[in-house]
Amino acid sequence: MEYAVTNMRLLSNMMYSASAISFPRVRLHCSIPTEPSCRRNPFRQSNQPVQVPSPKLACFDGVLTEAFQRLDVSENNSPVEAFAYVLELCGKRRAVSQGRQLHSRIFKTFPSFELDFLAGKLVFMYGKCGSLDDAEKVFDEMPDRTAFAWNTMIGAYVSNGEPASALALYWNMRVEGVPLGLSSFPALLKACAKLRDIRSGSELHSLLVKLGYHSTGFIVNALVSMYAKNDDLSAARRLFDGFQEKGDAVLWNSILSSYSTSGKSLETLELFREMHMTGPAPNSYTIVSALTACDGFSYAKLGKEIHASVLKSSTHSSELYVCNALIAMYTRCGKMPQAERILRQMNNADVVTWNSLIKGYVQNLMYKEALEFFSDMIAAGHKSDEVSMTSIIAASGRLSNLLAGMELHAYVIKHGWDSNLQVGNTLIDMYSKCNLTCYMGRAFLRMHDKDLISWTTVIAGYAQNDCHVEALELFRDVAKKRMEIDEMILGSILRASSVLKSMLIVKEIHCHILRKGLLDTVIQNELVDVYGKCRNMGYATRVFESIKGKDVVSWTSMISSSALNGNESEAVELFRRMVETGLSADSVALLCILSAAASLSALNKGREIHCYLLRKGFCLEGSIAVAVVDMYACCGDLQSAKAVFDRIERKGLLQYTSMINAYGMHGCGKAAVELFDKMRHENVSPDHISFLALLYACSHAGLLDEGRGFLKIMEHEYELEPWPEHYVCLVDMLGRANCVVEAFEFVKMMKTEPTAEVWCALLAACRSHSEKEIGEIAAQRLLELEPKNPGNLVLVSNVFAEQGRWNDVEKVRAKMKASGMEKHPGCSWIEMDGKVHKFTARDKSHPESKEIYEKLSEVTRKLEREKGKRELAREFNAREKMET
Repeated sequence: MEYAVTNMRLLSNMMYSASAISFPRVRLHCSIPTEPSCRRNPFRQSNQPVQVPSPKLACFDGVLTEAFQRLDVSENNSPVEAFAYVLELCGKRRAVSQGRQLHSRIFKTFPSFELDFLAGKLVFMYGKCGSLDDAEKVFDEMPDRTAFAWNTMIGAYVSNGEPASALALYWNMRVEGVPLGLSSFPALLKACAKLRDIRSGSELHSLLVKLGYHSTGFIVNALVSMYAKNDDLSAARRLFDGFQEKGDAVLWNSILSSYSTSGKSLETLELFREMHMTGPAPNSYTIVSALTACDGFSYAKLGKEIHASVLKSSTHSSELYVCNALIAMYTRCGKMPQAERILRQMNNADVVTWNSLIKGYVQNLMYKEALEFFSDMIAAGHKSDEVSMTSIIAASGRLSNLLAGMELHAYVIKHGWDSNLQVGNTLIDMYSKCNLTCYMGRAFLRMHDKDLISWTTVIAGYAQNDCHVEALELFRDVAKKRMEIDEMILGSILRASSVLKSMLIVKEIHCHILRKGLLDTVIQNELVDVYGKCRNMGYATRVFESIKGKDVVSWTSMISSSALNGNESEAVELFRRMVETGLSADSVALLCILSAAASLSALNKGREIHCYLLRKGFCLEGSIAVAVVDMYACCGDLQSAKAVFDRIERKGLLQYTSMINAYGMHGCGKAAVELFDKMRHENVSPDHISFLALLYACSHAGLLDEGRGFLKIMEHEYELEPWPEHYVCLVDMLGRANCVVEAFEFVKMMKTEPTAEVWCALLAACRSHSEKEIGEIAAQRLLELEPKNPGNLVLVSNVFAEQGRWNDVEKVRAKMKASGMEKHPGCSWIEMDGKVHKFTARDKSHPESKEIYEKLSEVTRKLEREKGKRELAREFNAREKMET
């Protein structure tokens, strides 16, 4: 009896060893000779050799139903090996119901000493089927757990997304003294990679070295992958370089994939070239890793070379996996025609192929083409999925194509994809970009599951569509739910607060940031910008000075805030300090400082900034070119502005408009008109701003007829509805030409209700030409529209004073005093010896203010004398004409 038991245990161990061997997927036919009774095949009907229809052969063929039928034929005498193979097949097929049936039969069929081996196979089967609870139950009930059972349970945890449980089980395994074999480590190293637990991974590596397993091929592969996913590529590369037997493509694939997924494109492609020269032949996984490394326009040529090598290989050129990678590569490199050509040539394109191309069109800002290609995909009979819908809804949003977006939304609801988190987030973004916040809010409320991206997108959507109160209310909901708040949501809510100009709300958010410990450089930069927009430079300066690692965005935010609050000199000084720290200004910083120099009329400072941007390699194009032209124009150097404009290679609407505006500033109305005609000749269509600059130029040059004509061209030829600012320009133009009555008639005939600015322009014209009756009407309408504007009240007061209506003057001044209104005094600047001097009306803080005011009085007296001479000359000429 002891001898029989020993033989059965040996048989069980032999079958355990055999189970670790992978058999080729071929049909086997074998003739079995006569055996002792203890090893007799249960399917034998006699002692003669027969073809054996065993479950094992059915498993090799992958036919689960046939394997079960052959187990049924043998009743309860099937060998352990047969059940083991069928359990493996159940795991591969994820056939958990058949596996449970087999589980029940096993415990009825086999004695307890044979169950240990099959229990391990049951753990394997349940793990593969994703039924961790069943796997754990079988494992926990095993009286004597073999190393195979431990390793299988660890593998089940890893494959089902429980890497922490896998490592915990490993430590229990060590405590119980279970011997470790080679098969124990790959799953454990994968668990360390998933957890990004480099400490445990390094300990396993040390143990492998101690056991002498560290130079085994598949162990090296697992170690390379573990170190790479823990961002230790140097350790992964050392392992790869130190391994002598590099004839296995799997090892090369491990290191190539590690570099590729880590964004190390050059290193990946260098290794790929080295593999071509000295290593094994690349397989499809190798090619995909190399293609993934071709990420961006600069890698397009290398991507084409890899494509050429694929075409030479008849094996890989038709593989779906490789073709999809080629399409993805070309889309990342911006080569959409080549990507589309590959798809058109494919016979086996699937939804992944089409999705790659549609996503590529969206990433390359070709939104119309993405919509067209989606239609082609549906017409070709391919069913879209959540990935397709995410890309195509995003394209509709970028185009602000509300009709297409709503059709896609209906399609999503019809197919039940509205519960998909990513699709829901994209729908919110689409409605936000289509300026339909009511639908955006509904789409948000319909979502069953919301993540931080959902909340961030809807808050940003409300903020961008000027629904700042709604954005703040949602932010409070996020805070109440104690959700983790990131930089994006804080940036959106801070921008909403800056628009509302609510210091109370900004301070509340600032306190929340400090309380939650969310303060970093990005948030501090945003706070500087927001406090600047809220006109609180004290807080902006305090936050700026508290930033430890100031970057270019920090300095730019402070420069912009200073310029916005009228501290242009401080902005120039901040720019100088930034350059001294060694930071290079970006385009945003340059735009801010050029605007500050223009406001100061600081020509020398402006020239220094112009030289700086040329020295740093900035091209005179786009917004930079516009800012330089505007700076020179504001500083009185029209010649330099024209020279910069002439050097711009690609002139667009912005560039032409800036130069037309420059001519207008300097009274060169005819030059502005000529440039406008040239712009139209170049097929550059003007917009509202272009016409505004042109009308301004006509107004300052006294080109009344031309101004009238351009307003008609704007309305009839370009179908642009005039803004109030255009009407202001024309009223000012008529006023300067002493056509006050015509200006008044024009105001009365306006299509829209005249704004305060229109009445202000008319009142200024009435003041210049002493038109009392119309001035009375204009003043009355102006005070009705803006009764609390100090500038308007001062203008009305001056008009009344010139008419001798001192009682009305006193009333207006008393109203201003009672309301605490005060007109901000005007400022003037003058640049001398590289320093900008600022002068404010009635300001005596300057050390040489006495001499300054004496000089101003002298200049005023001279002007008055000149004015008197001109008036006498005008009266003399008028009398001469009357006499003749």
